[in-house]
Amino acid sequence: MTGEGLDPVLRNMGLAYKILPPSPRDRVARHAGGAPMQLREVKLDDLMIDDRPALAGVAIYGRLEAFVRRSAHRFLVPPAGADLGWDRALFLNLTYWSAEGGADVLPDDHIPADVVAHVGWHELATAELPRQAPGAPSASALFFAESIASAFDLYLVGRLLPRVPESDFITTQVPQMSDCAEAAGLSEAGFTALLEQVAREPERAFEDLRALLYDAAGALFACPTAPAAQEALEAFAEHRFAPLLHHYQLSNWILYARAYGDRGPGPDPLVSELDRTLKQAPVSLDWLDANWLEPALTRTSP
Repeated sequence: MTGEGLDPVLRNMGLAYKILPPSPRDRVARHAGGAPMQLREVKLDDLMIDDRPALAGVAIYGRLEAFVRRSAHRFLVPPAGADLGWDRALFLNLTYWSAEGGADVLPDDHIPADVVAHVGWHELATAELPRQAPGAPSASALFFAESIASAFDLYLVGRLLPRVPESDFITTQVPQMSDCAEAAGLSEAGFTALLEQVAREPERAFEDLRALLYDAAGALFACPTAPAAQEALEAFAEHRFAPLLHHYQLSNWILYARAYGDRGPGPDPLVSELDRTLKQAPVSLDWLDANWLEPALTRTSP
């Protein structure tokens, strides 16, 4: 997701919405007839996963996809053969998505593979955090879940860029990240060097970005004014992924947390402990795989 507008490449703040990247297919079919278009509920098994071959070599993606297939997660799509349109799907997701509702609106019966992964991380967080601490989610819990789901996109960039640079995911995501980095003052050479670092150590990139997103969202959530928020943002200016920070549209995270998160006093001790665990883990993605994903697959095995 780049730019300050509502670009359809955005896949951030899944707790408040899903913005899905356009497929290279020509989506021209429209609803025939004059009757109002009704949305229908489907499961992942009913959808075509775009760009799936590109992620075939990413083992953790396969496990995330399997988890989503076994979960109760539903998607809302228009009638067969119809196209809701990206603008309408975007509006419905931005305005009405909720963790409780758990249904993402799609323009048709296709879904990008990276969005399947994003959905999977949110499903895991929704299942795991309430198991440990029942009640309304804290703002910290919302930020923790979204930081994982969003940082996984950068992990995929690191995994796919050297192997399948022509994949839909890379050809949409990387140019958008480049635009964001350029707007933040990073040179083309600097962005290339950053991508090379991500490709060399995608797991390290995942954790560094996850920690940045979580910490920045928490700091901004506590800010009462724009000057305070500017000061908070400047505190992260030296982080290597700071030029990508606005790619993740943190304003949407914060607005959603203010509207729906538990605003109890003090930090959420459970989430703070989980955050420390990931920051201290040798490979945080391995920790999530072993402690969240694999047990969830075991619990949901046929």
